[in-house]
Amino acid sequence: MASSSPVSRNVACGRGMPRPLLRPRVRPGPFQRQPLPQSELTVALCVPLGGSAGIWGPSGLACARLAVAELNRGPGISGHSCRLITVNASDDSPDIEATLVDLVENHAVDALIGLHTSAVRHRILRAVGGHIPFVYTPLYEGGESTPGVFAIGEVTSNQLAPAIRWLGVHRRPLRWFAVGNDYVWPHVSHRQARRYIADAGAEMVGEAYLPFGTSDFSEVLDQIRQCRADAVLVSLVGQDSVEFNRAFGRAGLARGILRLSGAIGENELLGIGAENADDLFVSSGYFATLDTDENLAFKARYDSHYGERAPTLNTFGQSTYEGVHFLAALFNQALQSHQAWDAMGQAPMHYQSARAAQYAGGGVNDTPIYLARADGHVFQVITRL
Repeated sequence: MASSSPVSRNVACGRGMPRPLLRPRVRPGPFQRQPLPQSELTVALCVPLGGSAGIWGPSGLACARLAVAELNRGPGISGHSCRLITVNASDDSPDIEATLVDLVENHAVDALIGLHTSAVRHRILRAVGGHIPFVYTPLYEGGESTPGVFAIGEVTSNQLAPAIRWLGVHRRPLRWFAVGNDYVWPHVSHRQARRYIADAGAEMVGEAYLPFGTSDFSEVLDQIRQCRADAVLVSLVGQDSVEFNRAFGRAGLARGILRLSGAIGENELLGIGAENADDLFVSSGYFATLDTDENLAFKARYDSHYGERAPTLNTFGQSTYEGVHFLAALFNQALQSHQAWDAMGQAPMHYQSARAAQYAGGGVNDTPIYLARADGHVFQVITRL
C-alpha cells in the first residue's frame, strides 16, 4: 500500500547503531516428504504478482518456465516430468501461509521455489518450513539454515564488502548514508555495511528505513543533504527503488553523490530512467550484459524460446531459472546416491546456471560477483569482484 509520506526509522546523522532485530521463532517440521509421484513432479513457484516486488514477477515466471521446458524435453527431474503452479508471494499477500499449508498437507506439491523478499521467506518457513525442499533464489542477507532450505542467491557480505572496498579505492567516498525498506534484509545488510565502510576509511553517517510502497522521499533526501553524504547505499525493493532513484535524480543529488545497490536489476534501471542514473553502481551475480559463455548461451535459449517480446532478463528472473535446475540436480543426486531426504544437498553438485554458479555442498553456493555502472538503460560491467 502506498504511503504519502515516509515513516523513517533509525534515521540519524552520526554513528547511532540500528535497533537489534528479533529473529522469528521458526519451528520447522520434520524434513521428510512423500515418495515421488509416478509421472509428474509438481513445484510451487512463489513469486510476487503485485506490491513493491511485483516488478520481479514476469521475468521470474518466464525464466522458471524456460527451465521446466528444458527439463521436460530431456529426462525431467529424476525421470519425472515437471510442472509449475504459481503462488502469489508479494509482501502484501494475506494468504501465502494458508495456501502453502493446504498444498503441503494435501501432498499437492513436491517442492517450493521462492523469488520474494526475506520477510516473505520467514512467513513461508513459519508455515511449512522443513516439510518439503525449498529453493530460495534471490540475493539475501545470508544465514539461512532451516533444514531443507537451499538459499542459492548472492549474500550481502559477498556483494557489499568488495564493492565498497573498490569504490573506496577508485572514488574515495567518506560519508555514506543507507536507505532501505523496513525489514530484515536492509537492517542486516546495513549493519554489515557499516563495518565494510569503516574498513574502507569512511563512515556511515545516517540511515533510513521505509515501509513498502513509500512514494514521498522528500524527508529522506533532506536527511541525505543534511548529513553531507557523498555516497548512498540503496536497499529498497523493486518499485520502491525505482521511485527513490527517480526522486534522487530529480533532486539533483546524482551530480555529487554516488549510489550503490545490490538489488537493482535491468527492469528497475529502465524504470529509473537514464536521466536519473548518473553514478549508479550495482554489485550483483548477474547482469544481462555479461559477456560469458554461460550467459550468452542462456540468452540464446531464452530468446529462441520467447522471441522479441520476452520479459527483460535480469538478476531476479534468472534466479528462478537457476532455482529450477538446482532443484532438479538436488533430486537427481538424492535418488542416485540413495540419500535420506534429510541429507539432501550435503555433497557438492553441478547444476545449469546462467552465471556459472557452483554448489559446494552443505548449503554453500559459490556465485561470481560483478560490479557494474549504469550507462543509460543498460549496465556496463566494470570488474569481477
